[in-house]
Amino acid sequence: QVQLVESGGGLVQPGGSLRLSCAASGFRLSINIMGWYRQAPGKQRELVASITPGRLTKYANYADSVKGRFTISRDDDKNMVYLQLNNLKPEDTAVYYCNVAPRPAGSWGQGTQVTVSS
Repeated sequence: QVQLVESGGGLVQPGGSLRLSCAASGFRLSINIMGWYRQAPGKQRELVASITPGRLTKYANYADSVKGRFTISRDDDKNMVYLQLNNLKPEDTAVYYCNVAPRPAGSWGQGTQVTVSS
């Protein structure tokens, strides 16, 4: 059974930083491209970052809106995926989820709320 548990969100001022974590279980994380998605109020869920698996080299891709500010990483030995959020903006406010990318698995975690506000 696929289980994804996100954590690390919170309330932060514009320009601040957060580090999100995702604990994955129930599937082989090490062979899947993993991504972080977000859903803002009234908007569709969007993929903001993804990272390929691989022992030696991993490739990351980012949505234009977060490029240069967010960094995705993974630790397959620990079944963890991370998202470092820097220079946060109010428009980054959303619930953040991790999942397989670019086609998510059927199950979603509860997500973690990121609120950027002064």
